[in-house]
Formats: sequence, C-alpha cells, structure tokens
Amino acid sequence: MADAIQSLALDFEHVQIGRSLLVRADCLDWLRGVPGNSFHAVVTDPPYGVKEYDLDQLEKRANGKGGVWRIPPSFDGHTRAPLPRFTALDAEDRERMHRFFAEWAKLLVRTLRPGAHVFIATNAFIAQLLYGALAAGGLEFRGQIIRLVRTLRGGDRPKNAETEFPGTSSMPKGCYEPWGLFRKPLPAKMTVGRCLRLFETGGLRRTINDKPFEDVIFSERTPRRERELADHPSLKPQSFLRRICHAALPLGKGIILDPFAGSGSTIAAAEALGLASIGVERHRDFYKVARDVIPRLKGLEIPIVDRETAAHADQPSLF
Repeated sequence: MADAIQSLALDFEHVQIGRSLLVRADCLDWLRGVPGNSFHAVVTDPPYGVKEYDLDQLEKRANGKGGVWRIPPSFDGHTRAPLPRFTALDAEDRERMHRFFAEWAKLLVRTLRPGAHVFIATNAFIAQLLYGALAAGGLEFRGQIIRLVRTLRGGDRPKNAETEFPGTSSMPKGCYEPWGLFRKPLPAKMTVGRCLRLFETGGLRRTINDKPFEDVIFSERTPRRERELADHPSLKPQSFLRRICHAALPLGKGIILDPFAGSGSTIAAAEALGLASIGVERHRDFYKVARDVIPRLKGLEIPIVDRETAAHADQPSLF
C-alpha cells in the first residue's frame, strides 16, 4: 500500500505522513495524471463557489476588506469569522462553478473504483447547483448527510435597515450543513455484493456499534483546540470527519481522497482511524499548514457519540 500511495504523487511536491500522502497541486491537473480506478472514496469540503479561494479574494479577507468574503459584525458578544457571501455570486460566477465541478466530477469518475462514494460538503444556497454539476459529470446522486450544527450564521436583521425593521431577519439562522452523497455508478446489473467482492466499494460501513450509518449526524462546532492548531476558514471538527471517513470505506480498507485538502483535517481523520488517504492542496500556505498540523490533529482523542450510544452507555466511544 505504501508504494501504491507514493506512486500517486506523480511528479508533484509531496510528503508522506503515516499511511497517507499530502500533495501540493491543482487537483484538476493532478487528477488528469492519476491511473483509473485508484480510489475507494472521496471525503472533501471544496471551495463552495471556487471564487472565494482566488488569491485576490484571500488577500481581501486577510486585510479585512471583504470582497466575496463577508466580514460580519459581532453577534451577541461573539466575534464571527469571515464567510463567503454566496448570495453575491452572479450568473457568471454560478456558470463558472457549474463548469468547474462538472469537469472535476468527470475526472473523478475516471479515477474512482466503481461503487466508490463521494461525500462533499456544501450549503443550502448552492447545493442544488453543485449537485446538478456533479450529476452532469457522471456521479450518481445518493442523498445527503445532514450535519446538525448551530453555527451563528444567518438570522441577521436587514443590513443597513436594522432599526427600521427590527422584527425581521433576512434569512433563517443556519442549524445544519448538507453534505452531498454521490457514488460512481456500478457496472450494469452488478449487485452491491459483487461490487464489494471485486472493488471493495459499493456500500457504506456500519458504525463501530454495528448500527447502520445514518444520514443525520449531530455535530459540534469545531472546537477551539482544533481551530488553534489549524488555521483554515472552513475547518470541520474531527468528531464529524472521523465518522464520515469510517463510513466511506465499507470494508475498512482502501484509499480515501480529499482533492481540496485545506489544512488536512480529512487526512488527519483518516490517519486517526488507521486508514490510508491522499490530500491534494494547491495553495502553498495551506499545504504547509496541513503538513505540520495533520500529525497533531491525528493524535487528538475524540469522543464519538451517536444517539443510541449516548442513551445506553456511560462512556463515549473513542476514535
């Protein structure tokens, strides 16, 4: 497995971390060179509108000037982090996003094993557009994973009209994050059982308590100790990512791919579970952060408590 992982670095800058590999590359360029049927699953949180991670937009965010990034005011004593203004995406931006993710999906389909699942983070504003693009690229829609989490996003009074309309909110307060669930189609007339035997893919792994993986997951906000380790504007908690990585490999073996690795949280989650993974990140600063942070995130003891465990056990399970 180690040699197979190393060969997938191609000629790009990379570093091996445990069973996993971190590659600095544009994921489209890298995917074009990867052999077919290489990966067993994808777990990723991409730049939602692509545009927000352009260098000029990242510079505006760092300087507190906004751009696509909305610099929010304090709310009930909490200082909120910048977030992309998805409502600011115009028709051209949305078309650009569709083209990007349709092309990405086509490349991904070639490199995934038949039956491999794709877990992809999104949000309520653009989920429909994103899902349409992925389906156009050849992935099969299988539903959504709903991460229930209160984020302090939304619920604001109308901007610059707060006092005029004090009883109005411009949008609901967000209490969930949708993750699209897709799959590379199985060959015609192939059953899931045969796919599992031939390709080690096609299904979802049951929980550590031998319960079916559920499509609603109660989640915490990313803990401070994780945010202090990894400086990334869209860092997901290890308690959630480890659940997803566990479910993604139905036989508990194979390679998980994160083509938008960011600060490496998905790779850390896979490593914590003893799974092999590859993370691809094009921004040098995030690549450097991930290289240093993955071993530290991996080492965190994280309690994983599902509803039945919480109801019937005194101690949480640890991943």
